[in-house]
Amino acid sequence: MASSDNVPTADWQALNDRLVAALKPFAAPVAISFHAPGAPVPAARVEPRYPAPNEHGRTGQVPAGCVFWMHGAERTFATAAGDHANCSVGSYTHGFLTLEEAATKDDVGAVLEAGWVDQAAVMSLPHVAEKPDAVVYGPLAERRTAPDVVLLRINGLGLMTLKDAFPDMPIEGKPQCHIVAMARERNLVAASVGCALSRSRTGMRSEEMTCVIPGRRLAEVVETLEATVGLDRAMASYASADAKRFGAA
Repeated sequence: MASSDNVPTADWQALNDRLVAALKPFAAPVAISFHAPGAPVPAARVEPRYPAPNEHGRTGQVPAGCVFWMHGAERTFATAAGDHANCSVGSYTHGFLTLEEAATKDDVGAVLEAGWVDQAAVMSLPHVAEKPDAVVYGPLAERRTAPDVVLLRINGLGLMTLKDAFPDMPIEGKPQCHIVAMARERNLVAASVGCALSRSRTGMRSEEMTCVIPGRRLAEVVETLEATVGLDRAMASYASADAKRFGAA
């Protein structure tokens, strides 16, 4: 399941640095890889410490899989299905659960009952098609093989740059995690304004948003972003010079 496309090892650090310069993210870009049963996993799994399950038996290593994005900006590690299991929607979008299995979970029932999402929205969510044995997270700069997805936490300026570079880029809402599947399965650059569940669980600040880049497109995307940044700077310089006619604001 992990991408077979390879970029020379020396290029991952360079691509990371260029991506950071173009988008100025809040944290290091996170490389995400999905690994099928029997495939080699290039990272160790941290021995999980699960809290006591709730009355329906639901627990996991973290409140939701999106919390791994925060840890993945700092270190490389592998996760298994049980580590993600406290969030059934995220387990579905990442391929660990089928739609039928997710529909039986109490947290999916809670969001449906509250009207936060409806059944049609859940059924149409992008999701990883093939069930992984492991998902690996870690800083892009530390990669030795191509990731499936690169995820960044960006601000409004970063989102503007992405949208300028990729005018057809989808900007999604709830749930935030499905943009990972959009990059993995549909080869799309995508962004999300976030969702209330994810922000509460991850501690993301109000000004933070997320975006994803398919790993196989990373070099192309970085080049396009750099060209866009150059054009935006030229336009900003023009506008700044023009605004001086109006004096101090």
